[in-house]
This record gives sequence, structure tokens and C-alpha cells, in this order.
Amino acid sequence: MTQFVSFEKGIEVNGQTIYAIVDAMAVKFLTEKIFEQAGLPSISEIQSNPHGWYSQQKWLDAFKMISDKIGHSSLLAIGKKIPENAQFPSDIDCIEKALASIDVAYHMNHRNAKGEVLFIPETGEMLEGIGHYKFEKIADTKGIMECENPYPCDFDQGIIISMARKFAKFAIVEHMGGPCRKKGDNLCRYEINW
Repeated sequence: MTQFVSFEKGIEVNGQTIYAIVDAMAVKFLTEKIFEQAGLPSISEIQSNPHGWYSQQKWLDAFKMISDKIGHSSLLAIGKKIPENAQFPSDIDCIEKALASIDVAYHMNHRNAKGEVLFIPETGEMLEGIGHYKFEKIADTKGIMECENPYPCDFDQGIIISMARKFAKFAIVEHMGGPCRKKGDNLCRYEINW
């Protein structure tokens, strides 16, 4: 498993989350072209139906095109826009909860081939099929996030930066040595200091 390849067939992501690409990209014409080439609906279609569901693999294909044509800094910028566009739990009041909530939010915004949203709020259960974001606090102002999912490494770093800085303005997020999805590994680890 590496970045840009869905773990399971039939996984979908909601339009509200996909809109993060539009929100982050400066050149809308280029975004529209990438959506078209990836087989995603037009920007206006996604805007008019933010609660619609779209192929995760096509969204990952769009990320791959952005990575190849524009670069990794765009993936980082898109990741930073995810908290403004995707659904997140409402009870976040500190950096630790913010970082731990990424996995819940991830599952809230995806559904499987059966049409089941991958987070069940009534029970707190997460259905499998898309991987996880695992946060562990290791000191008073330090934690590690392990990302094992099909999204790009730089995109995940952007999400982590954005969520950490909601509560710690100068938080630093660094990719740790070892495994990396850019090298074909299954996961990446990031150290967060605040």
C-alpha cells in the first residue's frame, strides 16, 4: 500500500471534503482541468452538492496529478484546508483532542461500497477500509502522529499542522525518519511539538 492508491474498491469521500482542493488552489482553471482528467465532477457540481459522494480513487488520482504537475507544496496547502472544509467532531477544546480528532473526522467523511459512513456517532465505532491517523502524546508538549492511509504524505502533514495550530500557534510538525509513503512504505510518522 502506498500513497494515491485506495485500500479498498468502492470507497467514497464527500463533496465537502473534496472542496478543500478548490479552496487551496489559486488557479481554478487548473483545478477544473485536474478534476476533469481524474474523472471527478466539475467544481460547480461539487459546490452545488457538497453532501454528494465521490470516488476516493478519483480524488487520489487528482492528488497524484497535483503532485506530478504542481508539486508537494500544493498538497501541503490542500491538507491545511481540510479542517475548514471537512466535518470534524464538535467537542475539540485542546491540541490533544484536535490531533486525536483527525482519525474520527477522516472516518466521518468517507463511506464504503455499501454506502455506510465509516464512523458511527451513536456507538463511536469506526469501520475499516481506509486506514487511520493514530495520535500519541509522549510528553507535556510533544506527540507523534502515525498516518497509515492512501493519502499523500505532504497532504497529511498539512492537516496535522492546521489542527495543531488551532490551539498552539507556533506548533512544529516534522516528518520523522523511517518509513514514508513517498518511498512506497505503508505509513508516515510525524513529530508534533507545541
